[in-house]
Amino acid sequence: MLRAITAQPRPPRLLLLSSIVAREPNLSWYSHSKWEGEQQLEGFADINRTVIRPPAVYGPGDKEMLPIFQLMRRGIAVVPGSPEVRMSLIHVSDLVDAIIACLQSDAASGQTLTLCDGRPNGYNWHELAAIAAQHWSRRVRLLRIPRWLLDTAAALNSRLASITGSAPMLTPPKLRELRHDDWVADNTAITAATGWTPAVGLREGLQLLKLPPL
Repeated sequence: MLRAITAQPRPPRLLLLSSIVAREPNLSWYSHSKWEGEQQLEGFADINRTVIRPPAVYGPGDKEMLPIFQLMRRGIAVVPGSPEVRMSLIHVSDLVDAIIACLQSDAASGQTLTLCDGRPNGYNWHELAAIAAQHWSRRVRLLRIPRWLLDTAAALNSRLASITGSAPMLTPPKLRELRHDDWVADNTAITAATGWTPAVGLREGLQLLKLPPL
């Protein structure tokens, strides 16, 4: 694709939607693939491009964060590692607006940009549970799954996937991502380059989920 772009008489602008996990390429196959994609792009210096590294994305159509929020609505926050790990989030509508802003901004060209919902230093599991509890007017308890149990389940998932050809979400590499202690993103550079700022915080985002009745 990159060779095809450079072969055009007027090469188009390229935006690569990477991931925050690209900053830790040795954690998983997924993080390495995102990092490798960025490295491939670095070899084509003439392409007018921008790289965006979003954190965990949620909203309509999401299948990874949705089960987490559904359990929280039932009063349980399943914690795969330390409850003190910190992560940033972004609602999909804000991500789409940020993509458009980057494509419309010459100042974003050549940059690798992170973004989030604007909460300084992201969230830990205690804070996520507290916000969910306030939104759904119920206590949300942290449930820490024993490390050995998650490791066993992830290993079994991987073994079954090799037989059935399925693509399970919980695998040993995914667990390494989930247990990493810092997935915090910052908006300073993207706001300076494009003027974009997030409009949907987690409290507003939970209202937009429109989960089916229990």
